[in-house]
Amino acid sequence: MKINRLKVVLAESQRKNKWLANRIGKDESTISQWCTNKRQPSLESLYQIAEALEIDVRELLQPTSLS
Repeated sequence: MKINRLKVVLAESQRKNKWLANRIGKDESTISQWCTNKRQPSLESLYQIAEALEIDVRELLQPTSLS
């Protein structure tokens, strides 16, 4: 199940996993696992990512279906 949109958001902002890892103090392999949705970032990490990318935290999540 794809929960986060981190890979897409990074591509849209022309940023790499390494850049994000350096900005938020995480290992590149952790960022990679988040990008492939093998693991999910904590809420705190989502806020750090959003701040680093200067976006709303909601842009990092897949929308839910209300049907």
